[in-house]
Amino acid sequence: MARGAATTPLFSENGRGAFRLLIYLFMACVVMVVDHRNGHLAELRRWTSLLNEPLFRIAEFPAVVVRFLHDAARDRGALLDERDALRDDLLVAQAQLARLSSVRDENQRLRALMGGTRNLQLQVRLAVLSDVDLDPFRHRVWIDTGSSDGVREGMAVIDAGGVFGQTVEVSPRRSMVMLISDPAHAIPVQVQRTGIRTIAYGTGDVDRLNIPNIPQSADIRSGDHIVTSGLGGRFPAGLPVAEITSIRSDDTRLFLVAEARPSALLNRSREVLLVWQAQSDPDIGPPRSLMGPTPGEAAP
Repeated sequence: MARGAATTPLFSENGRGAFRLLIYLFMACVVMVVDHRNGHLAELRRWTSLLNEPLFRIAEFPAVVVRFLHDAARDRGALLDERDALRDDLLVAQAQLARLSSVRDENQRLRALMGGTRNLQLQVRLAVLSDVDLDPFRHRVWIDTGSSDGVREGMAVIDAGGVFGQTVEVSPRRSMVMLISDPAHAIPVQVQRTGIRTIAYGTGDVDRLNIPNIPQSADIRSGDHIVTSGLGGRFPAGLPVAEITSIRSDDTRLFLVAEARPSALLNRSREVLLVWQAQSDPDIGPPRSLMGPTPGEAAP
């Protein structure tokens, strides 16, 4: 009998189910009125919400994870795009910096070239090396100026350091320059400190010139600078040529032989200057500027 009463449904056909329903509704109304008037159940709801908070967190966790992953993917994409843009900007900036560095170095070389003739009454023309003779027994290069630019055979060529060589073959668009280190080259020079005149010969080594037949009594020593003497008319006087590095007696013991290191950067220069003596009239005034008319133009 007890078992049957425990399992009796709330809405049964007999009157006991309806009576229990009325009791439950009455209790619910009493609770609502009491809560509405006195608020006694507010504390109970608060504690109940605290107990249910972990359940809400667990239920919300999948949505939080999905939202976090979505935001992380979006932020990562934005960071990757920003990284690529910054990398492109860096490459462009590096290219511009390399170009500016090249221009700066070129300006420094050109300033050094012009400085080599600043105190001399010379006219000059800039030229750039275009090719190198690969013959191991000859030291010769090609420059990008020729007879159409007024270049003639026998014109002196210098770089930022000193005498580079002279033109030996001229075509309309380019010219061949024999370096002062060529075994077939000789240049009249003099010791800058004492004025002793002699001739420097090429040795086939870009770092060494040979100066033979120096009298035993000559005042010459290691470290002396030699310059062009101006004899022969091809090389204007006063251009730096080399620095004496060693002195010894020759085989006859009658003369001294000196070795010198060229002042020009024979195996590293890219820009050179063709130089010739300025033909200025002393009655008119100072000579024309260094970048005056070309060698093919008539003097005033």
